[in-house]
Amino acid sequence: MFGACEICGADDWSEVYAGPVRDGAFGSLTDDGARVARCGGCGTARLAERHCREESIYETERYRELLAERPDSADFFARHDVLQPERLEQFPLHALRDRVIADVGCGAGSFLDHVAGLPRRAIAVEPCKNYHDRLTAKGYRTYPYASDALVEEAGEVDFAFSFSVIEHVADPRAFLADIRGLLRPEGRLLVSTPNRDDLLLQVLPDAYPPFFYRTVHRWYFDVPSLTECARRAGFEPVEARCAQRFGLSNFLLWLRDRRPSGHDPLPHLERPILDRFWKEYLAQEGVGDYLYLTFAPAR
Repeated sequence: MFGACEICGADDWSEVYAGPVRDGAFGSLTDDGARVARCGGCGTARLAERHCREESIYETERYRELLAERPDSADFFARHDVLQPERLEQFPLHALRDRVIADVGCGAGSFLDHVAGLPRRAIAVEPCKNYHDRLTAKGYRTYPYASDALVEEAGEVDFAFSFSVIEHVADPRAFLADIRGLLRPEGRLLVSTPNRDDLLLQVLPDAYPPFFYRTVHRWYFDVPSLTECARRAGFEPVEARCAQRFGLSNFLLWLRDRRPSGHDPLPHLERPILDRFWKEYLAQEGVGDYLYLTFAPAR
């Protein structure tokens, strides 16, 4: 079921989960028992390939439809504009002034729109052709994949970003190596991905994994495994940050109802100071739900 690891080549896997996994929007689960195992070489966890959605799904409307979303730019912005403030906190915004940037897996371009006016040039890398006309109209140089961008943009990029993409791809090491080819020697890459050390995986080992593991997510990283993957792709680590995107009410409702509840607060738990402490505490402990890692090209 698990062959040689695409990241490190090892063939030493230990099972970490067996059961249904999410297939699209919440409530849709696979019928058969899926398998997730951890590589003994690089430490990355992987969903068995036969349970994964094919990578070509991201080139058409099928991926957004699977998530019960509309495949147009307006729907993308409605869902993703609210995510950008947290992303903008992960790096010094002023550093983008007059630089060349690339967003790899940019969708309709929400992040690029939020930093528009700062960079000298912006590169949009997005496999879904639905978004290309809009990206091009905004003035972004647009390519389906980073490997396509390499033809014209190799060694040109000062800052590359890739938010919530690496967990989807067939080969994370090759994915990062292509981005490495785009960067200047002094360039930086910021990558985000769900955190395999998410606290809910530890406290709800029966109810949370079928939600956390997904047919569109082949790969599951913690800080050491993502760092190792990047190292094998020609990077060295600069900084690792953990983030918690949901407040205390979400956690308590998971314990009570064993299902996601979004950001709605429970009675008497509405004060921002409470959520701020909860999020900062989980982030400092490394058990928040998301990771942001910054890398530099290895010397």
